[in-house]
Amino acid sequence: MSSPSAPGFPMPCAPSSPTSSERSRPGMIFLDLIAKKRDGGRHTPEELAFVARGAARGLVPDYQLAAWLMAVVCRGMDERETVEFTRAMACSGRSLGLDGVARPKADKHSTGGVGDGVSLALAPLAAACGLAVPMMSGRGLGHTGGTLDKLESIKGFKVRLGLATIRRLVRTLGVCMFGQTGTLAPADRTLYALRDATATVPARPLIVGSILSKKVAEELDALVLDVKVGSGAIFRDAQSGRKLARALVKTSKGLGMPTVAVLTAMEQPLGRYVGNALEIRQALMILNGDETSADYLECLLTIGGWMLKLSGMAKTAGQGAAMMHERIKDRSGLRLFREMVKAQGGTTSVVDDPSLLPKAKRSRRILSTMDGYITRLDARRIGHAAVLLGAGRAYQEQELDYGAGLELIRKVGDHVKKGERIAVIHAADEAKLTLGEKKYREALKVGPNRPRQSPVVLEILK
Repeated sequence: MSSPSAPGFPMPCAPSSPTSSERSRPGMIFLDLIAKKRDGGRHTPEELAFVARGAARGLVPDYQLAAWLMAVVCRGMDERETVEFTRAMACSGRSLGLDGVARPKADKHSTGGVGDGVSLALAPLAAACGLAVPMMSGRGLGHTGGTLDKLESIKGFKVRLGLATIRRLVRTLGVCMFGQTGTLAPADRTLYALRDATATVPARPLIVGSILSKKVAEELDALVLDVKVGSGAIFRDAQSGRKLARALVKTSKGLGMPTVAVLTAMEQPLGRYVGNALEIRQALMILNGDETSADYLECLLTIGGWMLKLSGMAKTAGQGAAMMHERIKDRSGLRLFREMVKAQGGTTSVVDDPSLLPKAKRSRRILSTMDGYITRLDARRIGHAAVLLGAGRAYQEQELDYGAGLELIRKVGDHVKKGERIAVIHAADEAKLTLGEKKYREALKVGPNRPRQSPVVLEILK
């Protein structure tokens, strides 16, 4: 199917240059906006643009922004406000500027989980199918991993790139994986940091605005949202995840950006590896045609299929998934991953020989203490085990051990025997291995009866 000729979804704004009078625009005082939202009022688009500009340009003090954020948590925003807030945050900076790219532009966003390295394989596969994939990603914090940390486990791989470099790579390769720049949705950078420090992270309109403002700045033709639910997700119950997914899709539609949300399970880790270099290894296995991690593959092909469908590259999501699978079989996704690594300064030898990826100094086999079936492998506790082993961050400045993590040899539904190896953990020293093993065993439950297998993809919201 031929690709559409439309130039892509334009960023719905034209940000003006800052002026000396913006701190006190006629008729608009930030204190009044705090009071208005505190009292349950509805903000106008102009007021929300004032909030975003003030946050992006340092025109409003942090204590007033924090007060406004708490007012939003307590009083909420309606659908129209959420759309305009997202638009205002996107318009607080520059667009990615991919007007000259002929391919349809598509991206995905995951709300975060454990072992969720799908983006690593998805981006090159989608590009191999003919999409342009400007994949803006983040870092890990707490029990959830970050795509940028995983990529940086490849020696030399650069994720902090300027707009000119991002544009060049998307035009020439069709793919670039990078961190948020200072000019893309700068209001979000300020407000996100304040939310993290003021207990205002969970508010749905703020989550929606934060996620989508960066995607609007990418000027995408299609966006697929992977909203995870379960013990290892931000939202542990499906109902809360579904509400967020619907809000994201409605807001995207309000902005004119074609979007679907895929609700996926995160009761146990995705795939069989948790850790930075280990998840690069997992992605390379998938790109080499290894299909032993069925849950990872299902999630990958479902999201990729919808990216191709929404972009007009496939008639159905099923056809899109089949196209992605072909790019695995013919190894074109793997070749493009290698080219991306080279273009972003990474050592390409690890693509052909994953044993060259960073390794932890110590490893320990974990053995089953009884016969039976694994009935639980709690994703959140496994994520905490990864942090204890050195693969994740308990606080933002913490250094990572790129080789640390877990290999999950047996997962939920697998039969195990007493003394059988069920996992291998990796860390810098024996003390960390002991802490990691303790947390792993807290996550594990073995019983006499085989559990009912739950699907990975729970629902598609359009």
